[in-house]
Amino acid sequence: MSDLQTKIAQTIAVLQQAAREFAPVTFANSLGAEDMVLTDLIAKHQPDISLFSLDTGRLPQETYDLMQKVRERYSVPLNVFYPDATQVEPYVAQHGVNGFYDSVDNRKACCNVRKVQPLKRALAGKKAWITGMRREQAVTRGSLEVSSFDADHGLQKFNPLLDWTNAEVWEYIKANDVPYNALHDQFYPSIGCAPCTRAITPGEDIRAGRWWWEDPQNKECGLHVGKSSALKFTAK
Repeated sequence: MSDLQTKIAQTIAVLQQAAREFAPVTFANSLGAEDMVLTDLIAKHQPDISLFSLDTGRLPQETYDLMQKVRERYSVPLNVFYPDATQVEPYVAQHGVNGFYDSVDNRKACCNVRKVQPLKRALAGKKAWITGMRREQAVTRGSLEVSSFDADHGLQKFNPLLDWTNAEVWEYIKANDVPYNALHDQFYPSIGCAPCTRAITPGEDIRAGRWWWEDPQNKECGLHVGKSSALKFTAK
């Protein structure tokens, strides 16, 4: 069995245990390459795990195109959550439509309104959630565990692709004809909101195109930063 086949089997085992021990479980699908791997695996092996995505209102057209492809390709519905207009409007009135460029605090406030608050609604009533985060992606993700208790949201959190490499992610996508965001072919390895994402140049870190005007230590939106305590996970 190849290293990738072994990792696929381990990922499926994580998904199965999550669904068995923490139902109801939901998958936060950001529609990046990693999340498309998980979308494909969930649809094939654990379709009782629900899928959701956050539409911040500032996404690239290519991301909306992929949303439609997911709807057409997979039987598991992709539920979409939107920011509350009563929170967006005061933010824009105070800081401007692109005020997130002015300071880290402004940017994080924008992320809070457009991503963190909708996430809370998406996770309501769930006992666990799944993400596509990998240790290799960023310095802020080096200490992650496959499974940990998310104290901020009061539920278990799983990162089944934690030890996958970028090459393995793309090997799976190509081998299984998994749909992916067209921006990946334009040197966008990590894709978020359109005004906060740019293409990278050869040699740059794969997260260099996200919030590129900030220090790498600040490059999280608040969805995955909190007081969670790590618990060791063993697939059963």
